[in-house]
Amino acid sequence: MGDNQLQTSFSVTLIFLNENDLKKDLPISSQHQQLRLEIHREADDICLTVNNDAGVCVFKFSITRDTECCRVATRSFLITLGCFSIIMRFSTQSEFEIFHRMLCSWHELRRPQSVFQQRTDDSSALQYFQFYGCLSQQQNMLQDYLRTATYQKAILLNDVDFRDKVVLDVGCGTGILSFFAVQAGAKKVYAVEGSSVAKYAEILVKSNNLSNKITVLSGKIEEVCCPEKVDVIISEPIGYMLLNERMLESYLHAKKWLKPKGMMFPTQSDIHLAPFTDEQLYMEHHARSHFWNQRCFYGVNLSGLHSSALDEFFKQPIVDTFDMQVLMARSVKYTINFLEAKEEDLHRLEIPFVFKLLQSGLIHGLAFWFDVAFVGSRMTVWLSTAPNEPLTHWYQVRCLLQTPLFAKMGQTLSGRVHLIANKSQTTHRLVWNRIREVLNKSQMSYCDLYCSFFKVSILCICLKTNLKH
Repeated sequence: MGDNQLQTSFSVTLIFLNENDLKKDLPISSQHQQLRLEIHREADDICLTVNNDAGVCVFKFSITRDTECCRVATRSFLITLGCFSIIMRFSTQSEFEIFHRMLCSWHELRRPQSVFQQRTDDSSALQYFQFYGCLSQQQNMLQDYLRTATYQKAILLNDVDFRDKVVLDVGCGTGILSFFAVQAGAKKVYAVEGSSVAKYAEILVKSNNLSNKITVLSGKIEEVCCPEKVDVIISEPIGYMLLNERMLESYLHAKKWLKPKGMMFPTQSDIHLAPFTDEQLYMEHHARSHFWNQRCFYGVNLSGLHSSALDEFFKQPIVDTFDMQVLMARSVKYTINFLEAKEEDLHRLEIPFVFKLLQSGLIHGLAFWFDVAFVGSRMTVWLSTAPNEPLTHWYQVRCLLQTPLFAKMGQTLSGRVHLIANKSQTTHRLVWNRIREVLNKSQMSYCDLYCSFFKVSILCICLKTNLKH
């Protein structure tokens, strides 16, 4: 319903509260007689005009961003203007409810967007938080033994960094990292969770008798208010290829609550990339576009869309795992130090590479994986998603070249990879849950399944290469 369809006139009485008795400067009669309150918006302000029975304005004021105001009892509203306050008492409960809803909706419209809202599409964020609000998805992450055990190891082996410290857990989920922090001796943990799973975290906190140690803050880290500065920030902000889902930006945003010389777990990450050869993967991917070569599909010629379909298919990153033998050179790494990095640093990354090829053959694309480090006072613990390490639910990511490059051993491949964030808050782990279920029931390859269910990542990957002797 538009503003012009809303009720904007209400019957009220006014009571002025002023310890310096400034009532003499205002119409005394307006205190108790029935008056008409008119409300409308002007730019960012909400304007209120009070008229008497004759339609004469007896009082006029505006509610700005800085105006102190609040609801009082069931049908009154208190507004403080300078050195005096006004209580507007509405004649009926229903009129007050209409006024209050209107005020709240207008206030919401003029509220500045949080950093999260500015960078994320609303519908995408809604889907993202609905997904992570499911206990089944939380179970999927908790059951990744390498992930969960490595976090516990990193925290408990560096218990000196947590003992008697205040900790902030960003995107806590069910709160597992918060429990690890308490196990390491933390005196207070603030567990922030933006999805509805926050209520389950609260249940676990209470059932484990840790309400005096762990406080669950429901909301996004960009929008909640942490009661105090913290000594350590912990989080599992990792997506496919490290950066997918853009949770790392929220992790970096949380540093506004970190004390000087505070610590972060994880502390840094290395993104690895290397050229690979995989004829079968390339041919399977290419074959997907053959559908659009049909010249008589129910009497329709589809071939005009073949080239567009081919372009689209080859723009999609492939999440799977592979043997190290497909790699044609030693990997190049790009390091991100979370203690030093800023949110905007992750909006666009440029990774230069120079590879000395160790074998001859066709280069079908680039493979990506990452490692994260927990740098503590006692020990540095690494969590790796490399193809030669135990498999995690992050797998690895490969990006195919639409036209492979032929290279000889000893040649040099150089270029740059551009990683550009968009406004999607994706949930690709959901895709892989489905893929694993299908894999248990069929002999389809990872490529077939991925192509059926995977959605384009938040990362736009632009690859420029140069091959020379």
